[in-house]
Order: sequence, then structure tokens, then C-alpha cells
Amino acid sequence: MKIISTALEMQQAALALRAQGKRIGFVPTMGNLHEGHLSLVRLAKEHADTVVVSVFVNPTQFGPNEDFAAYPRTFEADRALCEKEGVDLLFHPSVPEMYPDGASVSLVETALSRTLCGAARPGHFDGVCTVVAKLFHIVLPHVAVFGEKDAQQLRVIRRMVRDLRFPVEIVPGPTAREPDGLARSSRNQYMDAKQRAQAPCLRRALDESERLFAAGERDPRKLVAAMRALIAECPAAKVDYIDIVDDETLQPLSGPIERPALAALAVWVGKPRLIDNTVLRP
Repeated sequence: MKIISTALEMQQAALALRAQGKRIGFVPTMGNLHEGHLSLVRLAKEHADTVVVSVFVNPTQFGPNEDFAAYPRTFEADRALCEKEGVDLLFHPSVPEMYPDGASVSLVETALSRTLCGAARPGHFDGVCTVVAKLFHIVLPHVAVFGEKDAQQLRVIRRMVRDLRFPVEIVPGPTAREPDGLARSSRNQYMDAKQRAQAPCLRRALDESERLFAAGERDPRKLVAAMRALIAECPAAKVDYIDIVDDETLQPLSGPIERPALAALAVWVGKPRLIDNTVLRP
């Protein structure tokens, strides 16, 4: 596995691979890798000849009350995991490499990022779009893999690729879960034992929405109420949001669910804010 730290060297390597007729698969990450990330790497290997993973903690997607400096940076452990998984190229740029001094150009998403996590984190998805666009220009992938756990991010990136005509295929990776159903996340490590025992309430709430939906319930307000009731049974859990929105536009539903809808929730369990989701399909 080769480690690359500059945009120019990464672009040159990608152009050489393309000249050889190689299909490039890309998994962008902020590091602190776990099994969820590795499942995306394996999926990328199914769709490409060469797999590139980036490890870059992106400052522009952190809000004023979010501690960019405190985000865990575990590059040596990340490197070892990538090597074990057979990653071909590991792109690990510095902040000045991605955002040169005086950088003044960024992307703004004006529709999909206004609800759910975007409502609580204004500007977050603009930062995501900006860094992913930069990475696409540097890595030059044919295919990029994004996890379904970050449902809003996946849809925002798909919209960016569509609107800006990026020649990149976006492949969704199924949410990797712990045996008790909790979505795998770097944030899980910040819960104590009691909090961790209650955290699967997120998955149970989504399971309940699926059960009620399968039984014929189409009122999003009743489905949300049922999910809230389940979360309320866990004293360590504090709801940020629980919502059901149109799966394509991410806009709130004003009436019965008649087309695919995204049931999504963000819940504080102790220190970490955990997210999960499911798609309800009529």
C-alpha cells in the first residue's frame, strides 16, 4: 500500500491508473476507522480494480460549537487497517494541502441540507460538498462508496454529483451494525457501559416504525410518536430529532406516506450524538 500526502502526487497516480485502464474505487473518511469503514472498502473492491482511501479531518464541516481539534486522529491504526484490507493507495493530506492559504471558493447546497442533521448543523453539508468535490478532482475515481448510515450525506453527495455532472458513480454501503443492532460509529467509544446498553433503542425505534408501517400505518406523525415513546424508555437518551421525510427531497411530509420515506433520528446517548435511519417503502 502506498501512502500519498500531496494532491499533485495523488492526481498523477490516478491519471496513470486511468491510462492503464484501471477502474478506481474511492472511500473518503475522516479516519478513526472501524468495521463500518472497512465494509465500505470491501464494497469498493467489488466495484473497482484499485481502491483509494482518504483520511482527512475536514475543518469546514465543523460548526462553531464543534471541536475540530478534539476529533480523534489515529492515523497509524488507520494505516494498519487499510493495509490489512488490501487498500492500494492511502491519501492523507494536510489541511494546508486541501485548503491553501487564502482559499475562498466553496460549494453551497441549498435544498437537501436544510432538514434533519442540516437543520441543527448549518453549513455542515456545504463543508462536506466542498471537501468531497476537492477529493473527487484529486482522486479521479470512477466509483465512490458512501455509507447508508449517513443518509442525508449520501443524498446530498448524489445531488452534488448530479448537479455538477461529476463522472463518478455513487455506490451506497449498507449500515454496519453491532450484534445488538446499534449502528457502528466512531462515536460509540464515548459511551459508558450503562449508556451503551441503552443505545440500541435507536434501532428498536426504527424497527417499530417498520413494524407499524408494514401493518398499514401511513400517518408519519403516529410513526414518529411511536419512535419517541420507545426512545423515552431509555433514561440516557435525549432526542435531537426524530422525523420522517420524503426519501428524495428530504422535505417533511404533510400527509400520508404514499412514496418512499426516510425515517431518521439523531439521539444523544450520554456524550455522543448517534444517528440511524431506515427507508419506508409503500
